Amino acid sequence: MAILVVGSVAFDSIETPSGKVEKVLGGSSTYFALAASFFTNVRVIGVVGEDFLPEHEAVMTRRGIDTRGIERAPGLTFHWTGEYKENLSEAKTLKTDLNVFADFQPKIPAVYQDSEYLFLGNIDPVLQALVRSQMPDVKLVCGDTMNLWIGHFRENLEKMLKDLDVLLINDGEAKMLSGERNMVLAAEKVMALGPKAVIIKHGEFGATSFFRGGAFPGFEQSGPFRAPALPLAEVVDPTGAGDSFAGGFYGYIASQPKLTPAVFRRALFYGGVMGSFTVEQFSTTRLETLTRAEIEDRFKLFVQLSHLEQDDEQA
Repeated sequence: MAILVVGSVAFDSIETPSGKVEKVLGGSSTYFALAASFFTNVRVIGVVGEDFLPEHEAVMTRRGIDTRGIERAPGLTFHWTGEYKENLSEAKTLKTDLNVFADFQPKIPAVYQDSEYLFLGNIDPVLQALVRSQMPDVKLVCGDTMNLWIGHFRENLEKMLKDLDVLLINDGEAKMLSGERNMVLAAEKVMALGPKAVIIKHGEFGATSFFRGGAFPGFEQSGPFRAPALPLAEVVDPTGAGDSFAGGFYGYIASQPKLTPAVFRRALFYGGVMGSFTVEQFSTTRLETLTRAEIEDRFKLFVQLSHLEQDDEQA
């Protein structure tokens, strides 16, 4: 099974209480693809500039990620500058240089047309809808968004949401999109816009999934499910944690022969596992050295924390 992901491939300059780095590898597609690659095949669509060197691309290709969909354009690669102060759950954007990303028009190579799964990374909803329209036969479509699109491009976002199966957003985005402060009511209103399921991320407190009644076969009796986050002694760099969560979650789903409630629950935990590794070092560094054995060992910690296996036996 293969996941096609469209989003940003970028450079980040980041400062946290643990230190400062300049122009390191980042971008929603990059983190997502690296995390998902531990579970299934991944194909990336994006755009980079002339400063994106072979060693940057090799970070992905060493993990077996198909980068033929990354376009090379004259100019510089998208560059985000941000900092985290006392609150590591919230980044402060200092500067955004869109560069070649400003004119990004996703092009789907013919060899990607047989992708079974599609992930629409956090980009303009018009571009998300464009890609979705070109992939009508995928088994499942999952996507992300942010407060910028919710607040200023809501009409376009709502059009995109009508063709989405699963939406991943954080607490604040769920409240902003729905106009509700209560999480249950917020999820219901978001799903009324189109998604069959919504996953609301709570940062260091895990994530909660909600399902629209009858949306997925076999999920008729599935209510909300809460997956905790693993307590960590130190967080070096939170950048990319949400995208890594999405990659782990969706990568695991794509690796399984059938989508069931038990698979969905386990996928949430694998998402948490991948996010927890990402924050241990700056940029993609930890994902570059990670092994599947380490992933499974940490997954066992999540199981112990939540008694997940007992729940799955009853599913």
